[in-house]
Amino acid sequence: MSEPPVDPAQASGAAPAEGEAAAQSKKGAKKAEAKAKKEAEKARRAAEREAAAAAQKAASGGNEDLAKENYGDWTHTINVAADKVKLKNLGDEHVGKTVKLRAWIQNARMQGAKMAFVELREERNWSIQGVIAASAEGKPVSKQMVKWVGALRLESFVLVEATVQKPLEPVKSCRVSEYELHLTKCYVIAAGPEVLPLGLNAANKAIASFDDEDPQTAQAAAEGVENLSITDSSAAPAASLSTHLNNPAMHKRAPVQQAIADVRMTVRKLFAEYLDSKDFVQFEAPCLIGAASEGGANVFSLPYFEKQAFLAQSPQFYKQIEIAGGRKRVYCIGPVFRAENSNTPRHMTEFTGLDLEMEIEESYHEVIDMIEGVMLYIFKGIKERCKEQVDLIRAIYPSEEFLLPEDGREVRLTFAEGQKLLREEGPEEFRNVSDDEDMSTPQEKALGALVRKKFGTDFYVLDKFPEGARPFYTIEDPANPKVTNAYDFFMRGQEILSGGQRIHVPELLEARLRKKGIDPASPGIREYVDVFRSAGVPPHGGGGIGLDRVVAWYLNLPSVHLTSYYPRTPKRLSP
Repeated sequence: MSEPPVDPAQASGAAPAEGEAAAQSKKGAKKAEAKAKKEAEKARRAAEREAAAAAQKAASGGNEDLAKENYGDWTHTINVAADKVKLKNLGDEHVGKTVKLRAWIQNARMQGAKMAFVELREERNWSIQGVIAASAEGKPVSKQMVKWVGALRLESFVLVEATVQKPLEPVKSCRVSEYELHLTKCYVIAAGPEVLPLGLNAANKAIASFDDEDPQTAQAAAEGVENLSITDSSAAPAASLSTHLNNPAMHKRAPVQQAIADVRMTVRKLFAEYLDSKDFVQFEAPCLIGAASEGGANVFSLPYFEKQAFLAQSPQFYKQIEIAGGRKRVYCIGPVFRAENSNTPRHMTEFTGLDLEMEIEESYHEVIDMIEGVMLYIFKGIKERCKEQVDLIRAIYPSEEFLLPEDGREVRLTFAEGQKLLREEGPEEFRNVSDDEDMSTPQEKALGALVRKKFGTDFYVLDKFPEGARPFYTIEDPANPKVTNAYDFFMRGQEILSGGQRIHVPELLEARLRKKGIDPASPGIREYVDVFRSAGVPPHGGGGIGLDRVVAWYLNLPSVHLTSYYPRTPKRLSP
């Protein structure tokens, strides 16, 4: 059987030529490649639109906050890994670096919807400007975070992470003016109140009134807290001493109060330094005693189990016991109590005493020389070590420089010479002052002004006080029993130290006690006299310095209460 005939056309289509097949394959590949590129471009544009939409949503306060982990209340699980820095150590080497800082919010304000400024204060008046701006992508800083930081309460304590940068121009409102912090994290460790009863601006101003009253009955006036830098304190109202002391946290945060406290502690250290270098030995005197230490009525008493106890008016007896116990030179630093109902800027019922006592070899002037030496060491030390603090204090409480005598030209006057100077050159009301009566406070101040004018010094000594003006343990001048071997030291015409040579012979001590109307056998006195009967005691003398007064009069502050950490007066027992 024969095969059917084959169509030539079909035969040709079933098997195309080799060149035609290659051309067709290349054309298809190009089409596929173009399609793939088109799809990729389409996907890229969609991704961009989605990212832009997410950023817009975050920046416009959308429901999702991409920076929510970078701010809020601090918890123990939060860890900021950046290096810690102290503002006083900030330098060019920190620019561009990320650091962390714990500080108080001194000021906070919004600048538009996406930026805020804060002032961060670390300690004293060390402050720096912080800047926070919303990131376009919503992190590390979101618009919500900026708004939260800008609304932080004043005096909140915070932890921040930030990058150190140079500002466009120095920040005049902050002590650290050449740098600023660009915040990326901020956590509140302790929030401040909605309204501060005493703002930092008011706390850092000179006190308006020194009339104090019991905080139980006083109403602490709210001082009107504005978003002001501390450098704008002229816009804040001044506060009274009562308001300050009734708000101790803000009172103590004021840079001026911290500067005063720094000077105070420096004086205390200088006193100990000098005496240590002169072979003095420090000891501790008790505050609780069994009898009035000065034999007077100005003593605090309190129940003590089945007996009565008293708060020490002075460590005087104990300094002398140390000398009797074989020490050549001793000193102590501690509280002194006086039950005097004196409501003046120069009196407190509790103050810190700087006391010293030393053996006398030839003359009690050895003691005057020693005390003069320690006081001059203190004055020069304040000038060298506390210049920054003194400048800050004088910006708030202006005063003239404390004048010191030239070396070798220290001013020492007898009491009679001081009275004579008052009679001859002082105010009219002091033209008839007596050499036999103690000086009043106005007399002391008038004499201080005369000494400053005549001798060019605010520091001087009065010697040979009248017998009737000194306590029973002060020895009388053998050449003139109307006066004593006793002295006072003065600063700006106000007494800061009282001292003298003590009676070391028991028979003389008993005779002087009787002369003063005190029974040598009375409780407390008998034990004191017995110390000198129990063993031979060398001649000795010393003095007691009021630490609070030294600081107050050097700085010429309006009240000694400003120099005390927690002043105690007849009207105040808290905080």
